[in-house]
Amino acid sequence: MNPTRIYVDADACPVKDEIYRVATRHGLPVSVVAGNFIRVPQDPLIERIAAGSGMDAADDWIAERAGQGDIVITSDIPLASRCVKSGAEVIAPNGKPFTEQSIGMTLAVRNLMTDLRSSGEVTGGPKSYSPRDRSAFLSALDQTIRRIQRQRAQQPAPNQG
Repeated sequence: MNPTRIYVDADACPVKDEIYRVATRHGLPVSVVAGNFIRVPQDPLIERIAAGSGMDAADDWIAERAGQGDIVITSDIPLASRCVKSGAEVIAPNGKPFTEQSIGMTLAVRNLMTDLRSSGEVTGGPKSYSPRDRSAFLSALDQTIRRIQRQRAQQPAPNQG
């Protein structure tokens, strides 16, 4: 069984340093995926992926690889939806988990807001990132890693026959 891997949708991720710290503490590999070059720490567990400049190149790279037992960090709702469908755990940088139960409504709200913005109804973007968001994220990431580790520990070992 492959170890849990953390995939980071890195282009606009405000919690990369926190992810590196938590991953190092748990000994988990991290794939930091961006459209272009992005600086990452020199660490054998941290892999930098320049997915290319295509419209959704980084999203596609993550969605094609993330699956059961992996964790994806993104605020991109369509990417979150794709990864939830493939069985990955998905957490927004503010600590909010994307789940099968929440993703449909989250997508619907996103599409509604996009429509309202394009018609000029809504101005302004998301609220600024706060220390509380960072704290909630750290807690959610740690809890998710521990839950995956517990689930894996409870699975019977495959037969060696």
